Amino acid sequence: MLIDRFGRAIEYLRLSVTDRCDLRCTYCIPEGFNDFEEPAHWLNFDEIERVVGAFARLGVSRVRLTGGEPLLRRNLPELAGRLKQLPGLDDLSLSTNATQLDKHADALFQAGVSRINVSLDSLQADRIAQVTGRDVLPKILAGLSAAKRAGFTPIKINMVALQGVNDDEIDTMVEYCIEQGYVLRLIETMPMGITGRQAQLLDLQPVKERLRARFGLIDGMNSGGGPARYLQTADKTFSVGFITPISQHFCDTCNRVRLAVDGTLYMCLGQNDRVELRPLLREGATDADLEQLILEAIAQKPERHEFREEPAKVVRFMSATGG
Repeated sequence: MLIDRFGRAIEYLRLSVTDRCDLRCTYCIPEGFNDFEEPAHWLNFDEIERVVGAFARLGVSRVRLTGGEPLLRRNLPELAGRLKQLPGLDDLSLSTNATQLDKHADALFQAGVSRINVSLDSLQADRIAQVTGRDVLPKILAGLSAAKRAGFTPIKINMVALQGVNDDEIDTMVEYCIEQGYVLRLIETMPMGITGRQAQLLDLQPVKERLRARFGLIDGMNSGGGPARYLQTADKTFSVGFITPISQHFCDTCNRVRLAVDGTLYMCLGQNDRVELRPLLREGATDADLEQLILEAIAQKPERHEFREEPAKVVRFMSATGG
């Protein structure tokens, strides 16, 4: 397995297939931003397959397709099918805003994507328009319905909790997810780029205890290999996770790295350490060369982020890193 210098096993790769998105969420990409990577700089499907294959040979067993909005990448089900066939890859999942999901859910499920996370910060159309810059709630709900019909399980709802924006709707979202059979994950904003630093951070620790009391929740098992800490109902029919990079960071158990669409490997969201894989891929490197570069990259993985100490340290947007 890939083991970093702090003894953490790295078994999870978040793979960005595009830095573009059809939404402009207030905590992510600013309205009017167009400084995206050129498609010529994107890793093509053959290059992505080579990189993921190298990670799989080194012990990575989980891959999540991300963006930007990954469903904007043409022929994504084809890529998913190719990755699913790689030896050692046990889990292939997808994070999406679901605006395109109704058109692709069946193909993605047939290709081998088994789990999806859908960004949904509100159940009110006007608030969705306020947060995302687009009137897209009906599209998101249609995408969720299509995912259910296709057979995805579990379906997780990612709700970025924003003070004074949607914090009064958290209980309603819990009730909605209980009714629909979804897993809810509440997420604190991170100060990435100017948009992230301007977002209205909500400390989720008091929210966690309030939900525990109101809905009779108990501590649950972590699900999906990610950073969320879960509460669940006693009968285990509903769970809610809390992703708290600010109020209670999870760096000591970090098991993941991120590959941007241009082949840049980021070892930490809150640091600027990076390794460029694209030049090596396009200069005729062997698989052994690629694996060696990955090993050298993992050796650079920092111990923790510094979001509290240096909130302005990371200037890139989340979409440029791989969500």
